[in-house]
Amino acid sequence: MTGDYIVIDWGTTNRRAWRMSAQGVPKIATKDARGVLSVPQNGYPAEIGALRDELGDLPVLAAGMVGSNRGWHEVPYVDAPAGLTDLARGCVTLADEDVVLVPGVALRGELGRGELGRGELGRGGTGAGASGSGGRADVMRGEEVQVLGAIAAGLAPGDALFCQPGTHNKWIATTDGRVTDIATAMTGELFALLRGHGILAGMLDGAVADGAAFRDGLSRGAGAKDLTVALFEVRARVLLGTLAPADAAAFASGVLIGADVGARDDLAGREVQLLAGGALADLYAAAIDQCGGRAVALDSERAFAAGIHRLWELTR
Repeated sequence: MTGDYIVIDWGTTNRRAWRMSAQGVPKIATKDARGVLSVPQNGYPAEIGALRDELGDLPVLAAGMVGSNRGWHEVPYVDAPAGLTDLARGCVTLADEDVVLVPGVALRGELGRGELGRGELGRGGTGAGASGSGGRADVMRGEEVQVLGAIAAGLAPGDALFCQPGTHNKWIATTDGRVTDIATAMTGELFALLRGHGILAGMLDGAVADGAAFRDGLSRGAGAKDLTVALFEVRARVLLGTLAPADAAAFASGVLIGADVGARDDLAGREVQLLAGGALADLYAAAIDQCGGRAVALDSERAFAAGIHRLWELTR
C-alpha cells in the first residue's frame, strides 16, 4: 500500500481530480467537463472506475455537487458555523465503492428574524454568530473545502471574508477558522442568460476585459437600486451611439459585478480573500478595489488540496 488516495472536486459542469500522496501532495491531476449534469444517476460507479484506471486503484474522497440531490448520493448539509471537523463528521461512506462524500454547509434562515444585510457578513455578533443567516437561507458544496483549506494552510487568517467568483459568486465569512456566513450571488448565470436570451442577445458577444467600458459598468452597477434599468441601458447606449457595440459585453458585465460587489457596505479598507484565478478573478479584483476593498489573490488549488487532505486525515 502506498498510502496514496484520489480526491475529486466534482462540480455542476466541471470535474477536477488528483492522485494525492499520503502526505497530501498532489501527484497526478486530471480535469474534464464531466460535471454532475453530464453523468446519469446510475453512471457514477463507471465514472469512478475510469478515474481509477487513470489515477490508480485507490480509495476516493469527493467533494462538491456529487453529494447533492443532483449528484450520486445526497449528503445532508452541515449547519454553519462549521469547520473541517464538522465536515468530517458529516461525511458519508459508500463502502461498496470505497468512496467518501463530503457534505456542504447550510444557513437555515429563520423566518421572522428580520433580514441581515450582506454588509454584516463576518462582523461577529448577530452577523456571524450562532444563527449566522439572520433570516437568510443559503447553501454551498465544494467552496467550503477551499475556504477552510486556505485557513488550514496559512494562506488566509481564521477571521476573514472570502470571495469565490464563478457562475454563482460566493461571499463566505469565517470566524475562528469556521464558516459562519454565506451569500450567493447569481452574477455569472445572469450574464449568461442575458447573453443568450432576450433583448440583449446578440449585443453581448464581445470580449469582457478590465478596461474603460468595464469600469464604467462597475460605476453604474455599484450600489444601484435600479439594476434592471441599468441593464436596459446597455441596449440604449448602443442604439444612441454612446457605447461601442464591441464594448457592450464588458459594460454589462461591469454592471452585474458592480451590483454584486457594491451591495456590500463593509469593504472600505478591508482585505477580501479572492479564491479564484484567470480573467474572472481579475474582474472581481478590480471591482473589489474600486469599491474600497483590497483583493488578496489565493491559490485555489493549493487551498483545496490542504482542505481535502485534512478531511482525509480526519475521516481515517
